[in-house]
Amino acid sequence: MRPKPTASTLSYPASSRAFSGLAPGLADLRYTTAGLPPHTHAQHGTAAVQNIFENTMTDICSLSLTQAAQALQKKEMSAHEAVTACLARMDATEPAIAAMLTVDKDGALAAAAALDKQGPDPSKPLWGVPVTVKDALSTKGLRTTAGSRILENYTPFYDAYAVQQLREAGAVILGKNNMDEFAMGSTTENSSYHTTRNPRDTSKVPGGSSGGSAASVTAGQCFASLGTDTGGSIRQPASLCGCVGLKPTYGRVSRYGVIAYGSSLDQVGPLTRSVEDCARVLGVIAGHDQRDGTCAPRPVDDYVAALGGKSLKGARLGIPKEFFGEGLAPEVRAVCENAMSMAKAQGAELVEVSLPHTDAAIATYYIIAMAEASSNLARFDGVRYGRRAADIKNLEELYVRSRTEGFGQEVKRRIMLGAYVLSSGYYDAYYRKAAQVRRLIRDEYLAALDKCDALWAPVSPVTAWNVGSLTADPLQMYLMDAYTLSLNLAGLPGLSMPVGLGSESGMPVGMQLFGKAFAEGDLLSLGYALEQVLPGVGAVKL
Repeated sequence: MRPKPTASTLSYPASSRAFSGLAPGLADLRYTTAGLPPHTHAQHGTAAVQNIFENTMTDICSLSLTQAAQALQKKEMSAHEAVTACLARMDATEPAIAAMLTVDKDGALAAAAALDKQGPDPSKPLWGVPVTVKDALSTKGLRTTAGSRILENYTPFYDAYAVQQLREAGAVILGKNNMDEFAMGSTTENSSYHTTRNPRDTSKVPGGSSGGSAASVTAGQCFASLGTDTGGSIRQPASLCGCVGLKPTYGRVSRYGVIAYGSSLDQVGPLTRSVEDCARVLGVIAGHDQRDGTCAPRPVDDYVAALGGKSLKGARLGIPKEFFGEGLAPEVRAVCENAMSMAKAQGAELVEVSLPHTDAAIATYYIIAMAEASSNLARFDGVRYGRRAADIKNLEELYVRSRTEGFGQEVKRRIMLGAYVLSSGYYDAYYRKAAQVRRLIRDEYLAALDKCDALWAPVSPVTAWNVGSLTADPLQMYLMDAYTLSLNLAGLPGLSMPVGLGSESGMPVGMQLFGKAFAEGDLLSLGYALEQVLPGVGAVKL
């Protein structure tokens, strides 16, 4: 654990620095003891200055990414100040939430110092903005484990494409977020290292598999994070923690440098505290990359400029009836119905649509995802890189013991099931049939979207549940993905955003907008319009 920063170890800005445009009250704060009562100088000066520092750091961390980026460009705040504030916030909150696997304090401070030396650059939209990255994305010179013991000492020599784009845009990477091992889970309890907790109630799960990223953003440790979404792993933790999460269209963001789970399903996307922030990050990480053969060779839209382009008045929002059936918790249903009523009051037209194969999506997804996982994880054998068993007698023992010791229980379960559905005699009965149903699911989405501007539905059937309550029942855990994974099968974009708090749990409820392929600009614009009128979920106070 890093020592808590003190007045003596920090470099303060001049007391005359203008903080106009930052959080309310920040302009009145000063970093010197000037103006304090005389006895404070003599007896309590250090404590008083420290209190001012802590308040100021909290105010910085409460900014949106957009506000922080603007303040950095205007020199109202330095990159060093922004990074220092986020690191201090990590120190204060990590004991409670455990959102991080690796914190690169020295690297982040060095990067901030280099940026400050050069000065703000308008061509870099995230200049000086501190961010975090899910540990499934490769980071040059920084440990990348995918939440697994089998990669516990792996340090890549290259950046994932999305990470590279962040750095080129001027962002400062603070560290790597905890995750379910190889992104296999819905709670971040399947990490081989520790369990991450929900910042809004630390007895609850944050969701998964990008739970560390959602928790980090929600707790104010960073201004944005990158996650991956294979079956809802961005949208579901965003919903449970009460932040914004976007799964882009398959092929919109390069998967180069992402440690693969399901190659036909995985997508990198942002988690942020607002829709506008989400648009800014997506504009940075989207784009064609020739190193990823599945990445679409199409130009990147101006997602920020698209905000405000869609009005709720006259917007046709499709409501899939299958998402409001049995299994939806009463408090979630109530919050969603209230959100729909508010949208309707603003002039939106709500249209009932049907996605008949929704009930087949869970089985279809888990057949395809586990088959791909079985294939992708075959490379972790203890021979080329990663954990290697000690005192082995032969090659077979090397393979068996390295994989047995390195993989967790859930990963082993999915590898075995994936190998089974791909095995001789079962391929046609399971995998081929699942691929056929997958096409039907996509066709149903496209047919529904032809009638609407977007589809709108709950993200999770329940709010965040207690840590440990579902770990003994994998099937029940899989059912929690019922509202998210069909979109991955269809390869379409989805935007999750908070729409209120459950009356019983007091925890966030999220709804997601589904759109046509590469229509992220339209989704963000609609989400931005909804954000202006729907109830917020409030900030986290840890």
